[in-house]
Amino acid sequence: MRALMTLVFALLVGAPAWAADAVPVPAAAASAPADVASAPAGAASAPEPPQALDQRVEAVKAEVIRLNRDLLVLEEELLFPASTQVAVFVSMDVGKMFELDSLQLKLDDKLVASHLYSPLEVQALHRGGMQRVYLGNLKSGTHEVVAFFTGKGPHFRDYKRAATIKFEKGADPSYIELRIVDSTAKLQPEFDVKVWQ
Repeated sequence: MRALMTLVFALLVGAPAWAADAVPVPAAAASAPADVASAPAGAASAPEPPQALDQRVEAVKAEVIRLNRDLLVLEEELLFPASTQVAVFVSMDVGKMFELDSLQLKLDDKLVASHLYSPLEVQALHRGGMQRVYLGNLKSGTHEVVAFFTGKGPHFRDYKRAATIKFEKGADPSYIELRIVDSTAKLQPEFDVKVWQ
């Protein structure tokens, strides 16, 4: 009898709308859809609330970000060991005497980095930011860094200057800062290179 009711229900659901008018439905069969519909609902587990799912997704995102950060640190330590690591940074003082357009960096007469600056990057440097323009490996010994700065100088004239330094690379990492400083006494920018050990 239950199999017959299920068959009738399946025919009613699968039948077109005009056929539903032609087939009389017994009173016992009218209660069948409630029985059939309630059976799968009890068997299936209740879905998770959206808030709990959102919290799990956020936790997974935070874990992925943490793992990515750790992976980048390990990669940098592997590619650039402390004994051979050299990093070059650019910083800028007030910057009223010089508008930076581009930078070229040579290390031991080899071009290792060049960068064209957008207005937003220049603003970030004016606010005290530092940009890493190069990270690489150098063997111990004497090396020479030459940086070429291009931009607009006083009275908006084209300005190209170079800054050079020779430094001794030891067993520790070397950090080189290329500083652009306004000289109010000379009314022109000064380009300084400082080595941090």
